Amino acid sequence: MLRFAPIAAMMLIATPALAQTAPEGKTVEVNGMDLYYEVSGSGDPIVVLHGAYMNIPTMGGIIPALAENHTVYAIEFQGHGRTEDIDRPITYPNLASDVAAFMDAVGLEKADIFGYSMGAAAGLRLAIDHPEKVDQLVAASVSYDMEGAQPAFLAMIPTMVPEMFIGSPMEDAWKQYAPNPEGFRPFVERMIALEHEPLAWGDEVKELKSPVLIIAGDADMMTLEHLVSMFRLLGGGEPGDMGQPLGASRLAILPATSHTAVIDQVDLLMGFTEPFLEGETPKGMFDQ
Repeated sequence: MLRFAPIAAMMLIATPALAQTAPEGKTVEVNGMDLYYEVSGSGDPIVVLHGAYMNIPTMGGIIPALAENHTVYAIEFQGHGRTEDIDRPITYPNLASDVAAFMDAVGLEKADIFGYSMGAAAGLRLAIDHPEKVDQLVAASVSYDMEGAQPAFLAMIPTMVPEMFIGSPMEDAWKQYAPNPEGFRPFVERMIALEHEPLAWGDEVKELKSPVLIIAGDADMMTLEHLVSMFRLLGGGEPGDMGQPLGASRLAILPATSHTAVIDQVDLLMGFTEPFLEGETPKGMFDQ
């Protein structure tokens, strides 16, 4: 889940958007800001939430892939892409509130959610704070507690300062979309503050009713032990073939995959995501 600011910042520069017919972009007033979003495809609705320092184009091929069978609502969070920044902290409760308010504004009573990294954490918080809004949640590269982060990442957080970003190619890329190109420093300061936000949601995750598909790389920024512990909190990890139905939540680990490599493996992601959204499971020898 984690914010992974320097890592995701490089994705903003390096990840190309796939060649496709661009959906029409729109804005809607949400919690005091003009939030940018795009709608594509047809079918059951799914809301796509990008990672830190990213935007809709840098989510790459997952949006058009989802749009083959779903109506995709892809949004850009506060200060990201074409959504304006406002004088308000960027926190997970605030991001979740923005998604809930967006859904109300566009007439979505309930939807599936696909989130990556920061967007996955916002989706998880949405499921906690606004459970009536979330049908099923696909959470790619997510964690529920800072203690689950890789030690090297935890050691990096105290070293983060705005100067790591200001004047870099990442600032130039951010300015291409930003409604206020001069607002980069306060935006970065808010994002660094997000890295320091307390995170310990275990008790709340355990009470979730929405099914969750956890996806992560085996070399992601949270430990594998943490991902398994989250899966168990959601009721997963019990043996199949023992006469009991499988749990509603699922866990998928992508091999040889770092944090930034997760979102670009579209075929693998869809191979896990679509059966989850459709409620399909592989059949064992004891299944009738």
